[in-house]
Amino acid sequence: MRKLTYFVAVSVDGFIGDETGDGMMFMSYVDEEFRAFLMEEYPETISVEGRKILGLDGVANKKYDTVIQGRGSYQVGIDAGFLSPYGHLREYVATRTLKESPHPNVALIHDDVVGRVRELKSEESELGIWLCGGAQLAGVLADEIDELVIKTYPVVFGGGMPMFAGRKYDLAAFDLAENRTFRNGAIARRYSRKR
Repeated sequence: MRKLTYFVAVSVDGFIGDETGDGMMFMSYVDEEFRAFLMEEYPETISVEGRKILGLDGVANKKYDTVIQGRGSYQVGIDAGFLSPYGHLREYVATRTLKESPHPNVALIHDDVVGRVRELKSEESELGIWLCGGAQLAGVLADEIDELVIKTYPVVFGGGMPMFAGRKYDLAAFDLAENRTFRNGAIARRYSRKR
């Protein structure tokens, strides 16, 4: 069974973006050391355009071959003119509002996102599925998440978009599998769900 991994950037107080969902302020922490970490460990989480700039064209995916994101997260790519921001992966967008995909590599999931993710998890593959964002989708898929990779940046928002939105309290326990600190104050932690 393939893993669903919520790989996400977050503030110290647990927000993935401000009230509008904008998390671009995290980009200031992607310095040389942190970029090297992403390029070496998680190259597939770098957009197609970023991969071109960093010389990663043709670099094999290491952890994931599929990405799923919510409509709001995908809109960031659309607004920037990137209709298939992760074209080196199979791309899925969970949406109720987007009726047709603007790109042949992007498949839309209009209903039963949990069922579709379970189908994806049951596929035969050495690589997993990356839950790219957003908060509403993470809330819907919380019980399906097998792993968390949380990139915590040393900023406090005081409010905004939480990691999981629209979810009733239900304790889920995870074991810390890896912890890495960076000179700029960022921390990357990987957790595995306790079963």
